[in-house]
Amino acid sequence: MEQEAAYPAARIVSPKVHAYFARQRAETNANGNGRLATLPNVETIQAIVDAAFWASLRREEGFIPKISLAFLSPQEASVALLFERPLPLDPGVLTKVAPAVERPGIHLGVSRGPRGLWVWGTTRTIPSLCLVVEVAAPGLLVIKHHSSETTGKFTNVAVLEGDQVKLVDESAAAVPDCPAILSALLDSDSAASWVQSVNVLVQLAVSMRAHGRGGSLLVVPAESETWRQSIVSPMPYAVSPPFAQLSELATVGSDDDNRLVWQETLNRTVDAVAGLTAVDGAVVMTDRYDVLGFGAKIIRRRSYSQVEEVIVTEPIEGGVATLVHPDKLGGTRHLSAAQFVQDQHDCAALVASQDGRFTVFEWSPCETMVHAHRIEALLL
Repeated sequence: MEQEAAYPAARIVSPKVHAYFARQRAETNANGNGRLATLPNVETIQAIVDAAFWASLRREEGFIPKISLAFLSPQEASVALLFERPLPLDPGVLTKVAPAVERPGIHLGVSRGPRGLWVWGTTRTIPSLCLVVEVAAPGLLVIKHHSSETTGKFTNVAVLEGDQVKLVDESAAAVPDCPAILSALLDSDSAASWVQSVNVLVQLAVSMRAHGRGGSLLVVPAESETWRQSIVSPMPYAVSPPFAQLSELATVGSDDDNRLVWQETLNRTVDAVAGLTAVDGAVVMTDRYDVLGFGAKIIRRRSYSQVEEVIVTEPIEGGVATLVHPDKLGGTRHLSAAQFVQDQHDCAALVASQDGRFTVFEWSPCETMVHAHRIEALLL
């Protein structure tokens, strides 16, 4: 089989990813927490990323391959499906086997054998800090890991799109005015925050991106009605009484005996609410996660000025804050969300674009203006 040319971004990113995993491993060992996966060396990371990239550009019977490669031995996976004859880590082979493993949560296990790296089988269970390289779309890869075996949460380390490399900035959560949803996505050690209520916003963001139609979600204070001054009345699809299942699930949480049932119920409810954002207009939800309605039309609050500029940041290394007109972020949906937050400082707006971009708008007391946080690199 003809050898693919080396993928330049794989060579660039692999030393940085190795340094990240080594650092996280040292910190985790120091805290004495959990079972950790084997640390891959730079060459291993480069080879896995390279194979995943070239596989992503191929087709199998017209379908785009969706695969997730996890670097671990069969012994490190508590439950695994083992191939009698391991497969070579080859783009053509990965494309052929992709239809069998495209469902979410299934990983192709990669380890080092006598003749180099090979694919030994599949697994749904991986230890903490296990390197995962996921094909999200043609030429689009996400490097991530489990933050803990108990939560199932993945933490994104890097996003590669063609020759563009985005390394997630771990320190972004420490900046002033960081939204709770961004802190939860960046804080790989905070299992508690993941299973508590902020998880609802994270899952809503992921589900809003997944339906691919674009949408807006407004988060308003439960104890105030002032936000109604920025919404056309009556709301086309007001909900009465408020839909409270998300609020109840977030408040009750789960225990070890009922975790799976609780998580499945939460997932279904999140998808149902996120589906409402596909309707023209915005979903309105309180900060206690009670849904008040959808299809809401945003208007400028009386006597308030038109929003002219927002500060935009993305939690990636080397990212620079910029000032832009909000319609440059994606059009009318983003402009109306920015206007809503400028007029209602105690509210937030989550906006998904049809092309997969995702922006969280919040008022920044430090900058005294609307802050647009671009977080799609964390949601892939």
